[in-house]
Amino acid sequence: MTFEAMWAELAPVGRAAGSGGYRRFAWTREDHTLREWFAGQAAARGLDLTTDRMGNQWAWWGDPDRDGPGLVLGSHLDSVPDGGAYDGPLGVVSAFAALDTLRANGFYPVQPIAVANFGDEEGARFGVACAGSRVITGAMDPDRARALRDDAGITLAQALTTAGRDPATLGRDDETLRRVGTFIELHVEQGRGLADLDRAVAVGASINPHGRWRLDLAGEANHAGTTRLADRHDPMLVLAEVIATARRAADAHDAVATIGKVRVEPNGVNAIPSLVQAWLDARAPDADVVRRVVGDVSAAAGTTATEESFTDGTVFAPELTARLAAVLDDAPVLATGAGHDAGILANAGISAAMLFVRNPTGVSHSPAEHADLADCLAGVDALTRVVRELAS
Repeated sequence: MTFEAMWAELAPVGRAAGSGGYRRFAWTREDHTLREWFAGQAAARGLDLTTDRMGNQWAWWGDPDRDGPGLVLGSHLDSVPDGGAYDGPLGVVSAFAALDTLRANGFYPVQPIAVANFGDEEGARFGVACAGSRVITGAMDPDRARALRDDAGITLAQALTTAGRDPATLGRDDETLRRVGTFIELHVEQGRGLADLDRAVAVGASINPHGRWRLDLAGEANHAGTTRLADRHDPMLVLAEVIATARRAADAHDAVATIGKVRVEPNGVNAIPSLVQAWLDARAPDADVVRRVVGDVSAAAGTTATEESFTDGTVFAPELTARLAAVLDDAPVLATGAGHDAGILANAGISAAMLFVRNPTGVSHSPAEHADLADCLAGVDALTRVVRELAS
């Protein structure tokens, strides 16, 4: 099946009618459809489909237990709320397309090759990004994972049960990790690096430290029309200062920071809130800088931010990065502020690298995210060349 045909099959799944973006959240009906699509692609190619202790999918060409460890390609299929089409799926579709090209040209690898679909990479439903890779590498405790809740109060354990999986199986998966020799994740670029360089493909060098923190801002519920201003304890005022501080702190520390999610109780237009919860996303090239931003925001909130996830900086193996750049005709090497499963695996000691495909808009986590077809096909070609280099 061609790249275009696979892309067309995925296009309708989870598309929001109003925004044109995608709502593909972990362990939902849409996620089930995507997982079935992945299983169908594996079956159509005669690949052996397995799932690990977190439900991540692996489609193997060859036997990694007998002839491994193998070379793994892939990414994820879930999205942020109203996200773009390319973040994640581009890597999965390109991996299948690269295998098709190699097979059509009579290539047979010296090691097993797999395409992987990591679950809940975005953390849009349960709040922790890269949950699928975090759990199997032991970066997240399985009891904590099972207890994660979505906005409706449904735990991850309950969602897994509804999806037909046993939440008791969650945990570090050494059997799966032993099968992975090298992981290559192709991803749409989430910035303007390639657009500014006028290049279609780059190699990823590193991922900046990044994390998410929750701020609980307590107030006192009261009537919006009868309570004097002097008598109000309104946490929305604290929220306003928190939002402004996040921007000022990021600017002062050469970082980026965003209050991107807010929950208000009781959330009535004529009621002073009793509680505001706000989530801070902070990132910088240095972990200490990230912590300083969080400290400034916590001080403005008058409370300590609760860390929900943090990933230290990732530097992909320089020798592997240089090798891939050379194979791809001295492709540019770029750092990124976006987190990826490749970073989680690399921090767990697995050899990993990334390829980026040009995004002419420079916009991501938005319906405006884009990659031209010619660049997508250039990404498939690059991934194909990488596989030939690493598996010959």
